[in-house]
Amino acid sequence: MGARVEHYVPVKPDDVPEQKALVERAITGRPDAAVFVPVHATAMSESVRSLDVAGIPIVNYLNRLEQGRFVTYVGSDDYQLARDIAAHLFRHLDGKGDVVVLEGVPGAVTSQERLRGFHDAARATPGIRIAASRAADYQQDTARRVTAELLAGLERVDGMLCANDVMALGAIEALEAAGRRVPLVGVNAIPEAIAAIKSGKLLATVSFDAMHISSIATEAAVRHLRGLPVPREIVLPVQIVDAGNYRPWDKTFEERECPRWEEVVRGEG
Repeated sequence: MGARVEHYVPVKPDDVPEQKALVERAITGRPDAAVFVPVHATAMSESVRSLDVAGIPIVNYLNRLEQGRFVTYVGSDDYQLARDIAAHLFRHLDGKGDVVVLEGVPGAVTSQERLRGFHDAARATPGIRIAASRAADYQQDTARRVTAELLAGLERVDGMLCANDVMALGAIEALEAAGRRVPLVGVNAIPEAIAAIKSGKLLATVSFDAMHISSIATEAAVRHLRGLPVPREIVLPVQIVDAGNYRPWDKTFEERECPRWEEVVRGEG
C-alpha cells in the first residue's frame, strides 16, 4: 500500500511505563497515524491523549481502549470466543466435570473478557464446576509451573480452559510430566497449537488471529489517511479450530496471507 511502518514494541510483557515511554518516542517521530494496542485498558489513557494533542489519528486494535478518540477499533469478540470454546470443551465432557482455568494477564482486557466468557459458559452448564482459576500471564513457562501446582493440589481435573494457546502448550508440558492426559482448549490458533491438535494433545482452539487483526488495523489507518471510509468498529468472526477443520490454519505465519479488506469489512466501504 506504499506505507512505511515503524514498530515500538515493549521488551517486557505488559509493561505500562515502558509503553508510555515508547509512545512519547513515537510522537517525536511525527508519524501520520498510530496503530496501537495498549498493554492496559485504562493505564494508557494519558498516552492516548498525547497522541490526540499531537494530531496523530489512532487505530486501536486487540485490547480495546476505554477512553480517548480513535478512528476505529479492530479486534475479536473475546467474550464470545471464550464462551464458544468453553462450550466446545463442555460438550466433549458431556456437560459434567471439574474444570481448571488458566487466565492471562489480569489487567489485560482480553484476559478479563475471556475469563468472563469461560465463567458464563460454566454457569450455563450445571454439571460443570470451575475447580480452580489461576493467572498464568499468557506465558508458557508460567503456565507450566501453575499447572504443575494445580495438579499437585487437586484430586480431580477433567478439563482445562486456557485463555491463550501459549499457556495451553505450557499446560500440556506439565500434564505430560505428571503422566496425565486431560482435554484442554486454547485461544489463538497459532501454528504450534495446530500441531498439538494434529497430535491429539489439544482438543481445540479458537481463531483469535492477531496477524489478520493487525493487518486490517494497518489498512484501516492507511485508508483513513487517504480519505477512504472506515467503520467505527471491525470485529472478526469467531471460528473454532479442531481436528475436523484445522487445515486452513496448518501454515506457518510466513505462509499465512493477509486478509482482503472486502472479505472482512463487508458493506462498510
